[in-house]
Amino acid sequence: MTELIKVDEKRYAEPIILDNNIILPGQEETVRLSAGRLPSDNRLYIYAHVYRSVNPGPTVLMMGGVHGDEINGVMITRNMIEEKVFEKLNRGTVISVPLLNVFGFINFSREVPDGKDINRSFPGTMAGSLAARVARTLTKKLLPLVDCILDFHTGGSSRYNYPQIRYSKKDPIAEKLAMAFGAPYTVQKSFIPKSLRKVAADMGLPTIVYEAGESVRLDGFSISKGMQGAKQVLQFLGMLYFSNLVRSNKTLLFRKTGWIRANFSGIFVWSKQSGHKVTKGEPIGQIKDPFGMKVVNVHAIRDGYIIGHNNASVVNQGDALFHVGYNYESIDI
Repeated sequence: MTELIKVDEKRYAEPIILDNNIILPGQEETVRLSAGRLPSDNRLYIYAHVYRSVNPGPTVLMMGGVHGDEINGVMITRNMIEEKVFEKLNRGTVISVPLLNVFGFINFSREVPDGKDINRSFPGTMAGSLAARVARTLTKKLLPLVDCILDFHTGGSSRYNYPQIRYSKKDPIAEKLAMAFGAPYTVQKSFIPKSLRKVAADMGLPTIVYEAGESVRLDGFSISKGMQGAKQVLQFLGMLYFSNLVRSNKTLLFRKTGWIRANFSGIFVWSKQSGHKVTKGEPIGQIKDPFGMKVVNVHAIRDGYIIGHNNASVVNQGDALFHVGYNYESIDI
């Protein structure tokens, strides 16, 4: 067990009050937070599952579905609820939100219906766009209750991410949580303005982001690695103990990443994909015109590992094809 996150025992003994729901230590509660209404006047809710041990400990927020089409993250959090993982806490509290962006989920969309990205709308405002209102609900009602955050994502449209955990090198606690998570790849990423991770950092909340798989599509490997990593973090914090958990002992740490983009439009066929090591100058894919007249090879522009790739069958000039991590080292964890 680690005391990485200091716990105020007096504060922990107090009830969590969430939308007029009172949750005491030792209790469990599912709280419905209003997320707005559909044009049909049907109300939508964000479900927050709160699990509290009687013993003081950190309060961890585990969340999926900030982008509504990123289903792997939704499955990671809801599978752990279904498996009753959080009902066995030795100490501390877990608040699990399987799906934040209910609107995007209904519409198979990354954004909410107004076209805004919730993860570029923090801290939000109840007088703003729909995305800003959802972001404000999270910022105002949940973030003040927690000590750290695990945020589960996938790659964007047609882009597959090899299982990786991201953190800011400016946050030493987030770095330790990232290493405890033990994803195959660990990536240092700076904060993005108006993102959840940036606002959480401003509030003193260390946040790690798990990126794995592709939007809309379920990927068993990504889900499995995500659940394993989440359990390893809870075990690292002394909140749970898993007798049969096979812990990862190494991760590749990438300090820099960059995209290889298409210099030609056409049908895209990759020959190397996420998880593969590449050497500068080697061919890793081809772009073919649809008329059988031209083929353009795509080459690696540096040594490294592919941490994400584009699965789109047709690409335009300038589209991102391969996300390559470099300046890396193997870390024992």
